[in-house]
Amino acid sequence: MRERSRVQLLSLLITLILFNSACAQNTPGEAYVNEERQVEKTTVLLNNDKYLLPLRNLNDAKIASIHFAYIYTSGFDSLLNKYTKVQTINGNTYMGTKSLNNLSQELKFYNTLIVQLNDADLNNPQIIGFIKNNQAIKNVVVVFNGQGNGLSRLDDITAPIIWSSKVSVVAAYYSAQAVFGGVAITQKLLNSYSAKYRTNMGFVTQKTRLQYTVPEDAGISANNLLIIDEIAREAIRARATPGMVVLVAKDGKVIFNKAYGNHTYSAERPDKITDIFDLASMTKTTATTVEAMQLYDQGKLNLDSTIGSYLAVARNTNKNDLRVREVLTHQAGLIPDIPTFEQIKPSDHSTDSSVVYNTKVNERYYLRKDYFNNVMWPTMLNSPIRTRGQYVYSDLSMCFMQQIAETLTSTPLNDYVQQQFYNPLGMQTAGFLPLKRFSVDQIPPTEDDQVYRHALLDGYVNDPTAALMGGVAGHAGLFASANDVAILYQMLLNRGTYGGDLYIKPETVDLFSAKQSNISRRGLGFDRWDPLTDRHYPSELASDQTYGHTGYTGTCVWVDPKYNLVYVFLSNRLYPKESSKLSSLNIRPRIQDAVYKAIAKGL
Repeated sequence: MRERSRVQLLSLLITLILFNSACAQNTPGEAYVNEERQVEKTTVLLNNDKYLLPLRNLNDAKIASIHFAYIYTSGFDSLLNKYTKVQTINGNTYMGTKSLNNLSQELKFYNTLIVQLNDADLNNPQIIGFIKNNQAIKNVVVVFNGQGNGLSRLDDITAPIIWSSKVSVVAAYYSAQAVFGGVAITQKLLNSYSAKYRTNMGFVTQKTRLQYTVPEDAGISANNLLIIDEIAREAIRARATPGMVVLVAKDGKVIFNKAYGNHTYSAERPDKITDIFDLASMTKTTATTVEAMQLYDQGKLNLDSTIGSYLAVARNTNKNDLRVREVLTHQAGLIPDIPTFEQIKPSDHSTDSSVVYNTKVNERYYLRKDYFNNVMWPTMLNSPIRTRGQYVYSDLSMCFMQQIAETLTSTPLNDYVQQQFYNPLGMQTAGFLPLKRFSVDQIPPTEDDQVYRHALLDGYVNDPTAALMGGVAGHAGLFASANDVAILYQMLLNRGTYGGDLYIKPETVDLFSAKQSNISRRGLGFDRWDPLTDRHYPSELASDQTYGHTGYTGTCVWVDPKYNLVYVFLSNRLYPKESSKLSSLNIRPRIQDAVYKAIAKGL
């Protein structure tokens, strides 16, 4: 089984060991941290009087990264793309027949340019001219790694400059992250290099986004996390899942992110850390609940108001007086779900799309127009209420919350969370209906459904209710990569702030993530720690502050404020058919506990 990482830090760290005899007695991770500390001490931010850095407003940013002679471009650009989509441009292709004026023309649809420079680049007046011309009409960021006296050649540059005298792959990683606030810049110039760039000059920034580094940077030995590899291999050998991605963020730093196995057992397509998974019921918190939190902040959603106060169609039903608080805690007496495909009639669907059959469920399966409004929604509204006040986990809870949220915002759920959360947070893959934006090759399949849908569900939501709703539902339908999940839940761990922007008020995060009653462990929308199960839930070592959610497809995310920890596990355990092995082998909690044990052991 292969384990892949886009940045492949460990191999680069070994290179550092070979070339740095002073660190010969250290582990690769310790060597990386030592080098990173040296880079931090030599990194200075200049010309940031307009506070362009760290970059914000990612929702509107169209960013290109241009390099010339800089040799660490690959690592630099790979880190940039952890934060948002950044197009890589090789400026050398515009130094011949095509000129840098041509490059400027071809960059007309980009509003932010990141220009990588080294000492050799500063001797080229065409490159300096390119920067000067563009800084007048676009946001330009200069990242310069080289000798300090080179700053004198940048006297005419008014754009922000991130400068470090260190020239290494670690310096490239550091400066890329500094652009987006993944690391803070704290230093000032120790010497004067020109009349413009003088001693003690420099701007200070704050860390506002996730950093990508090694476990040792968070006080954890990488060796103590190797057990995760063994547990992952065990799961794949047992055919609990063909593949998975695991991510761990500690203290705002992604210290572990690996892909294991393959999309299917045929091993034709290896899993990648950028793969996009069906999150299943993680949709409840990653989409519907965060929207509800924002509406609560705005005073539009009252937890003690009733469904009927928001949805007129519910006023003559038994859902009229159910309170939002009860719905979010699964204590409203709602049944778990409604019948789905087993109720479909031959006349309800077609293998071809048309005006009559316009709701796509999956390939060659189109549902008739308004099926949700005419059949599913009335069934939900008229479904029985069981014992109100008792905890019964219900998908209908988030279907009702979806309808309330869409009524309050006049915006479909998928559009709202995309516009208000995923795009501005820099979550590049998160969203509903992933095949509208991404290749099927990026999405591990869930189930081979030969009973109802007669298709391999690859890029189409597995959940049957969500599928019949066209792939957008309050309880299921969201897809995302592990990195995107980590970004949103780091925002929650930050109590609503990320990238320098406030998405949800701190007190609202505290309220929704807290235990709500003596009836169950649940928060408002969120699942939580539970000491009463056979083995503590979600794992034996998680603290009582832990909140998050699991997904039927073999996914989970857990936030533990006590340990400043975000844990993400994504898999497609349903392939090719449903299996309980992932749960019976306790794969998800065992990996989670391995992280806690590594934290306890330290370096």
